[in-house]
This record gives sequence, structure tokens and C-alpha cells, in this order.
Amino acid sequence: MKSPFPGMDPWLEAHWGDVHSSLAIYTRDELQPQLPPDLRARVEEYVAVEAEDVAGGFYPDVRVVERPFSAEASSVGGAAAAVAEPLVVPLSLEPETIRSVRIIDPRADNRVVTAIEFFSPSNKLREEGREAYRKKRRELLAGGVNLVEIDLLRGGAYLLAIPEDALPAEYVAPYRIAVVRPTSRPRGEVSRASLREPLPTIYIPLRETDPDVFLNIQSILNGAYQNGGYDDLDYTSDPAPPLRGEDADWADALLRRAGRR
Repeated sequence: MKSPFPGMDPWLEAHWGDVHSSLAIYTRDELQPQLPPDLRARVEEYVAVEAEDVAGGFYPDVRVVERPFSAEASSVGGAAAAVAEPLVVPLSLEPETIRSVRIIDPRADNRVVTAIEFFSPSNKLREEGREAYRKKRRELLAGGVNLVEIDLLRGGAYLLAIPEDALPAEYVAPYRIAVVRPTSRPRGEVSRASLREPLPTIYIPLRETDPDVFLNIQSILNGAYQNGGYDDLDYTSDPAPPLRGEDADWADALLRRAGRR
């Protein structure tokens, strides 16, 4: 079953970890056959840490994997080890794996040609996360990397590289898509992403000598919805964050016509 919404489905925002991963992978899959033979699309990831006084990202040095239980694993030197009972303290740590897509040139030491970033709550909701993303963005643009920013989350601060006050209102909310080309004559391109219309197909820049390729954002979102089994979403309750005013009325009427309320 498809989403009842023509474009971005606000109820998907509450399941962003899974949706975010799907968008990155489907973006790679859509771009790969369009690229010149000497370029590749790759999905990168790092772990974002969200805690009361910590926000940022790191690549894990050690991974712990699950193995079948063995009695030998619970003993030391052949004798059972006494395990001290810890003090249990409730925490609200929710490590989030952030995925982005990089188009690279393997023949030039894997130089990054284009970076595609899908914003996540860890980017937008806390100042530490926003500053970490801005730092990464500055490094990418300073290195001459094309940048594609796709913001399908209504919550949090405005974060596009293109200043908010440079855009008409219809290009600012509720969803935002921008492309920055740091060429000899830098320019930014913004696409409209209305709640009530399908998400756009956008240009993805490569090297200056290459023609652009295309990314159908609505198509990859539809894939994330269908393959993620989101036909079981409860549309009788409000999304998070809730819709307001005319958008709430429009969504209510849409869902009732679709038989989802």
C-alpha cells in the first residue's frame, strides 16, 4: 500500500532512523547507473551521540557482536567469576547512525565529488549537532565538493547552506531541498517541497565536465514507505510534531477520503 500523502508523509518523521537509512541506500541505487563509468556512489555512516551534555559523531573503534551463549564465556581461568551487581541508573541515550551518500572518484584517491545529506534530528534539534553539521559542511565546500541538502523533517532549526532570509516563504517550509555548487562562480539552487505536492526530482551535480544526473526524491520515499511496511501507521493520532492550522485540516480531509480515519 502506498502512503495516502502525495509527497512527504508527516507520520514517517517518527520513524526517521529506518526511513533515513532507506533514503540513503535507495539514493545510491538510483544514482549508480546514471554515473560516468569512473565515478561511484557510496553510503557512508557514523554514529551520532545524543545525551544531556553530549552531541556529535564518531566512527566506532570496536564493535560488539552477538554470539551464541557459551558457559565458557562466563568463567575466568576455569572458575566462575564473581560479578558485582551494578547500580542501575535510567538514561535516555539514543545513539543514532547517520548515513549520507558520497559520489567519489576512485581514480583520484576516492576524492569526493558530491555529498548528499539527509538531515536527521541530531543535526537539527540541538545546537551542538547543528554546529557539528555546519563544520562538516564548511569542510566539504572548502574542498570544492558539491553539496545536496535534503530536509524532510519539520522539527528543529533551519539548517540549509542557503540563508533562510534569501528565500520566498514557499521555499522555506515545511520541507527543504538545496544544492550548492562551489565552482568558480558558486551558486545555490532550492527546490520547493510542499506538504501537498509530490516531492521533486532534482539535479545532482558531478564534476564540472560532467552533465548532471537526477534524483527522484518522491520515488525513493515511496520505496522507503512500501518496503518498510508503513501501511500499518496509525493515522488516527497526530504526527510528531503535530500539523497546525490549514495543514492539519487538509491532512484530516485527505486521510478521511483515503479511509485511514
